[in-house]
Amino acid sequence: MDTLAEAPQSALSGVARVLVHAGKLNAKAAEDLVKSSKEKKSSFLSAVLAAGALTPAELAHTLSSALALPLLDLNAVDPQRLPRAIIDAKLAAQYQIVVLGKRGNRLFIGGADPTDQEAGERIKFATQLSPEWVIVEHDKLSKILEGAGVSATESLDNIVGGDFEFDVSDDDVTASTETQEVTADVEDAPVVRFLQKMLIDAINARASDLHFEPYEYHYRVRFRIDGELREITQPPIAIKDKLASRIKVISRLDIAEKRVPQDGRMKLKFGNKAIDFRVSTLPTLFGEKIVIRILDPSSAKLGIEALGYEKIEKERLLACISRPYGMILVTGPTGSGKTVSLYTCLNILNQPGVNISTVEDPAEINLPGINQVNVNDKAGLTFSAALKSFLRQDPDIIMVGEIRDLETADIAIKAAQTGHMVMSTLHTNDAPTTLTRLLNMGVAPFNIASSVLLITAQRLARRLCEACKAPAEYPREALLKAGYTEDALDGSWRPYRAVGCSACSNGYKGRVGIYQVMPVSEEIQRIILSEGTAMDIAQQAASDGVRDLRQSGLVKVRAGFTTLEEVISVTNE
Repeated sequence: MDTLAEAPQSALSGVARVLVHAGKLNAKAAEDLVKSSKEKKSSFLSAVLAAGALTPAELAHTLSSALALPLLDLNAVDPQRLPRAIIDAKLAAQYQIVVLGKRGNRLFIGGADPTDQEAGERIKFATQLSPEWVIVEHDKLSKILEGAGVSATESLDNIVGGDFEFDVSDDDVTASTETQEVTADVEDAPVVRFLQKMLIDAINARASDLHFEPYEYHYRVRFRIDGELREITQPPIAIKDKLASRIKVISRLDIAEKRVPQDGRMKLKFGNKAIDFRVSTLPTLFGEKIVIRILDPSSAKLGIEALGYEKIEKERLLACISRPYGMILVTGPTGSGKTVSLYTCLNILNQPGVNISTVEDPAEINLPGINQVNVNDKAGLTFSAALKSFLRQDPDIIMVGEIRDLETADIAIKAAQTGHMVMSTLHTNDAPTTLTRLLNMGVAPFNIASSVLLITAQRLARRLCEACKAPAEYPREALLKAGYTEDALDGSWRPYRAVGCSACSNGYKGRVGIYQVMPVSEEIQRIILSEGTAMDIAQQAASDGVRDLRQSGLVKVRAGFTTLEEVISVTNE
């Protein structure tokens, strides 16, 4: 039997022989894995790990002990600090090694397979240095190699991998006399294709924003998807200036000005569809950070049914926007969907017999049939100046992007009192505090009570993926603490939890609105006139049957739209 066992082992070499000798694999299993790796044209290490014979950590420790080589945990190493110019990145990827450092004529390389003599010879020939092996874990090594940057052109070609039929308008570029000097950089083909691919990927991923961020040792691109920022790629840091110049040119910004923030817009056309992007540049310590917001016109035409209003909330809102005059306010933090809600209301009201004017900073989405004005503080076109002009333009409906000061608030309220429907936004936490915010700004209580018809506070919660959501088990005490009543926990429904699948991200796909729709009733008007507190208004609103944001969120949990954790997160006031 011993002779039979030794026969296949004698034919083994490298890591396979080491593992058999160390007792981690029997000879037959090792031989099968060698054969399998050759058939699949993969490495023996990959075959061992794929078969579950050993974990990456067990494999590394075994090799370190058997070969008397040092073992290094790559989690303790900053990948950006590793030397990159000593070995060509293609060579490093081919032999699955990473350069850790150099001392004299010795080159310290990290690898999962130190028995690979061919790798050692190739590295020695390429660098004229003597390689010293350090054992590292296979999975951590793969992660570092995947994120490693090559030269700018090579990296971008690998990332992009194809051409795109994208029509970018470069007309009316505003730049200084230095523009001609950077034309070659701006038209650098890999950079152009990389930017186009990032924009297309962002649209396909339903992202709302793209962040291009330069740091001292690396450059990263992040997308905001469903309200969360996610790192997408780390292109070579060498492209940061070329990419910034390209974005500035198509956004009609001054590419020579790198000391102050700039704002612009660009439009990309593919097929019959055109999507606008709002661009913002910001000088940072290591270059210009650029944020691009995707302004998809279709989001403003979703219809009120798609926004997630409950039946009673939708009825209250539609009843108020159909009134001939008054003020409707939408409140919530940045990124809570206020603009889309207002645009949806304007689309409902946008009829041939209605004159609608909006003043925004800036106008995010072009709406045909609506007169949109951009704020221009340098030219003196402020919210209040535009509002005064609107009142001489025979408007029926006015939309103010944001009420920021007393002057704008006063003009808007007077417009609401003199036969116009006025819609606007405010940055407050909920509906009751909006009224006290107007009081604190200096608006007279009588003016607030007589003009404000309805206030909507809103948040956006991540929507559960229908393909993979699963029933969740929560302790009864946790549900009661979250805000459910004993009657609501009658056992006729079950909450769901996020799972995650190939169709979504972390179990969520898309977002759903959570709303507090508060009509200003006669009782609330009396509280305003007596200068009551936000708490007094909230108590009266609850008596009027208005759900607060937490209660509205719990309704969405009960309906299976989102999770309890998500609702608690976005309504944690």
